[in-house]
Amino acid sequence: MQATIKWVDGMMFVGETGSGHAIVMDGPPDHGGRNMGIRPLELLLLGVGSCSSIDVVQILQKGRNNVTDCVTEVTAERVDAIPSVFSKIHLHFIVSGKDLKAAAVERAVKLSAEKYCSASIMLGKAVDITHDFEVIEV
Repeated sequence: MQATIKWVDGMMFVGETGSGHAIVMDGPPDHGGRNMGIRPLELLLLGVGSCSSIDVVQILQKGRNNVTDCVTEVTAERVDAIPSVFSKIHLHFIVSGKDLKAAAVERAVKLSAEKYCSASIMLGKAVDITHDFEVIEV
């Protein structure tokens, strides 16, 4: 994998992945930015949340569960020091489906957290990462 980050101006950068996708990142005004893009640590949370969400949906689909939606709410706490690293990250999965069993969702979340989600497992070596879920019947 590879990526390139190009400085635009102020604290704005454009990141482009090796697969050709780009994203604008910017800092807040009090750090010289113009609030025109996502913050780098927000991007990190999106990465861990989407990595795990992909796992959960794929595991449920492979188990022939009728999944109709998956929303993952990611919350994080940072230490009050420099560097202001994450101390806790929590992923809350809201999974909807027809005749979807809580045990199947629990298994998918656990497999993602412990075996498949590279981002979560890697960050979990330095940050307390927790997971929970709810099932919505449609």
